[in-house]
Amino acid sequence: MGTDRRADRPVDPAAGAVAEQHPHEHIGSPEQTRALLNRLARLEGHVGGVRRMIADGRNCSDVLIQLAAVRAGVDKVSRLVLEDHIAHCLREAASNGTSDEEWDRLKEALDRYIS
Repeated sequence: MGTDRRADRPVDPAAGAVAEQHPHEHIGSPEQTRALLNRLARLEGHVGGVRRMIADGRNCSDVLIQLAAVRAGVDKVSRLVLEDHIAHCLREAASNGTSDEEWDRLKEALDRYIS
């Protein structure tokens, strides 16, 4: 992994994004993780299809419709991750006395996601 010069944080090249460091392990079930990974794999395939549509010179309206579907898929994954985080990670933080720090991390993540 490289580092992000803006914050000297590790960058996961496979994800193409800054890898956030957090003190807790993800607590969600293996089934939830598998479901999220399956959704992301479908999204990757969908994005590849949009790329092919553009390369083939397909109608712009059709491309935009497919991009809207990709965005809806990303929004769904984001919502599921947020729900899982609230249900498991925040609950665990509350039980071990680190809820303030976890809430701060969540607020920062939401600020980045929304803007």
